[in-house]
This record gives sequence, structure tokens and C-alpha cells, in this order.
Amino acid sequence: MNSKNCLIATYFIATVISSVAADISGKVTLKGTPPKEIVVQLDPLCGKLHSADSKVTTRHFVVGQSGELADVFVYLKSEGLSNAPKPTGQTAVLDQKSCLYHPYILGLQTGQTLVVKNSDPVLHNVHPSPVVDGNKEQNKAQLPKGPDLKFIFEMEEVLLKFKCDIHPWMFAYVGVLSHPYYSVTDKSGAYTIKNVPPGKYTLIALHRKSGKPLSQAITLGENGLAANFTIDAPEPLK
Repeated sequence: MNSKNCLIATYFIATVISSVAADISGKVTLKGTPPKEIVVQLDPLCGKLHSADSKVTTRHFVVGQSGELADVFVYLKSEGLSNAPKPTGQTAVLDQKSCLYHPYILGLQTGQTLVVKNSDPVLHNVHPSPVVDGNKEQNKAQLPKGPDLKFIFEMEEVLLKFKCDIHPWMFAYVGVLSHPYYSVTDKSGAYTIKNVPPGKYTLIALHRKSGKPLSQAITLGENGLAANFTIDAPEPLK
């Protein structure tokens, strides 16, 4: 087969796959009252990056007026997924702004490049702390507004912690999966996992501070699927 025919065949296969793939979407809400967030004591340099009357707090529960829960990592369990597409070459981005990681929760595919930026006029160190064998722990200084750092992880790990040892309140968490079928809920509690081949899967919703992940057995057809989750707020400490 010549190169022209190969391109045509590749295009045809991609078109067929995309025509039958569908989206999984839904909303995650919190039932109950979330714990009160803790005010972060910033150092003088980081304090200058915030207005004098503002308070920086932990971001454990970002909840809307009707219980809409942000920062929930929603993904398909890898078992049952075969021939998952490889990373496309598009990078994921984690930024440090005003001495906080943005986003707080993000997804990454094994073998995909994660770019870490420092948009701050202060020194940070980027310290991923994996617990899964095969994912390398690293600790790299990043100068104020310095060059980007790049990380790649080869093993699944949900959730892999990033921290800054210079500023001990700075954390981010990365859901590393062997496939691209994941999403993170926004401030409205909504998520969408795009272009999933039809089939039977286990859908998981994980909020870092709410306890055990929730799961649903789903069957995805060509018309897509709506799947919602309700997460119980943790019981207050006695």
C-alpha cells in the first residue's frame, strides 16, 4: 500500500471510530455541610501577591449554593478498556500563580508530558511525590518566572501529589491513567468525558477529601450517557 492509500485508510478508520464514539457527562453534588476551610498563613513574599483584605484558604471543598462540587476526578476504570489511544502530543499544564497551584486537580495520561510553569515572581520548588513503583520522585527548583519544567509518568496513579517544600500549603493532585477517558468537575459540578467507544465500563468519581471513591457500572451507547453522583460530606470531628 502506498503512502497516499495509507493516509486514506488511516483517515477512514479515524472517521469510523469518531462517528461511534460518545460522551459521558453529568454532575457531582455534595450532600451535607462541608468542613470549614483553614486560613493559610502566607509568608511575606507570597502575601504581597494577594490583596490585604483577602484570605487564602485551603481548597478541600469547593461547593456551590446547591451543593455543586468542584475538583472531583471522574474517570473510567482501566480494566475493560483495550486499545486505548496513545497520548496525542498535547501537553497538560500545571501553573503556580500567587503561590498556589492551578488547577488543584488535573488529569494526565501515562507517557503524556506535564508542563509545570512558574508565573510567580518568587522561587518555588516542584516536588512530585509518587507512591507507585515506576513513577519517579523528583524535586526541582524553579526560578521566579523561570523556564518551564516537564514531567512524564509511566504508571497509573490516582492521585499523585505535587507539592512545594518552600511553601508548605501548596499542593496539586494529578490523576495519572493509561487512557484519556477522564474529566474534572468544574465549579458547577459538571464534567464531560469525550469520545469514549461504546461499551460496558466502571465509572468512578473521586473527591480527595470525601472518603472512598464512588462507582457506577455503565453501558455507553452511540448516543452518549448521563451519569450523576452524590457525595456525602464527611462527618464532623467529635
